[in-house]
Amino acid sequence: MHDVLERQPDRVPVAMGRVRLFDHALGAYLGLALGDALGATVEFMTPREIVHHHGVHREITGGGWLKLKAGQVTDDTTMSLALGEALLRAQREGRPFDRGLMADAFVDWWRGQPVDCGNTCRRGIVRYLTEGTLEGPPHDGDGGNGALMRNLPVALATLGRPEVLRSASMAQAHITHHHPLSDAATLAFGQMLHVMLTQAEPLMALPACKAIARDLTARHPSFSYEPYPGRATGYVVDTVQTVLHHFFAAADFESAVVGAVNQGGDADTTGALVGMLAGARFGAQALPKRWLNKLDRSIRMAVTEQTSALLALALAP
Repeated sequence: MHDVLERQPDRVPVAMGRVRLFDHALGAYLGLALGDALGATVEFMTPREIVHHHGVHREITGGGWLKLKAGQVTDDTTMSLALGEALLRAQREGRPFDRGLMADAFVDWWRGQPVDCGNTCRRGIVRYLTEGTLEGPPHDGDGGNGALMRNLPVALATLGRPEVLRSASMAQAHITHHHPLSDAATLAFGQMLHVMLTQAEPLMALPACKAIARDLTARHPSFSYEPYPGRATGYVVDTVQTVLHHFFAAADFESAVVGAVNQGGDADTTGALVGMLAGARFGAQALPKRWLNKLDRSIRMAVTEQTSALLALALAP
């Protein structure tokens, strides 16, 4: 069973230059992996526990409940890479944004025994395997952050095509998560990425992102993040509040990610998402070199290669 989404004509603004575009796209993808690796150490801890054990947690050391090696990443990064490969395979086979290939990629990822897999992602993958359905019915239990955490490859592949961003984001999301708040957050973050990667005037990108956040909170007031409620669980509302608060409050990449992960809770995902947004804002050149040197080399190479390939897909006539 396949669900192919029609490709739209190329509309990617290139006035900013392709070198800058690649730097900021790579910043987003590497930022996601760095935030994941940093946050995994303190996942499920409370802020008080983090202070007791680490002071301010700001170095990639591994450990945590998953007992990771320093620089190892979790499902946030590896599931994103699986989705990105599905998008590239779909393009090679002349089936752009084929949802069946996305679901197959998630199955292969799951069967590869990743270090972690969220319950909602697992439930959706098992449903696809047993029933062959590419989405489940709307479900109150699908309000986690799993669809949001992995959508970066879709945003890169659909630059300049907002309608395809919408349809492809919902296609990948509904394989495992079918919930209005998950949908709204996934699309809003994708729109923010598009703004930061295609805005010819960099100083205008942040105000445009704030406008997207205002629209999100106007339509879904539960996402309101100021004053920050202080919860950083895997519930998509808590995740979005944590990420937006620290993204907009920080003046640089490192402070945004450090601020988010020290809230504990689902720290690998909040770290990954704020790293993604801050990386798109500041670019790969602004990422901490000591963190990049710690990041698993195979992940760093896979992210770099996939970023280049997804941008080529987006820019192709």
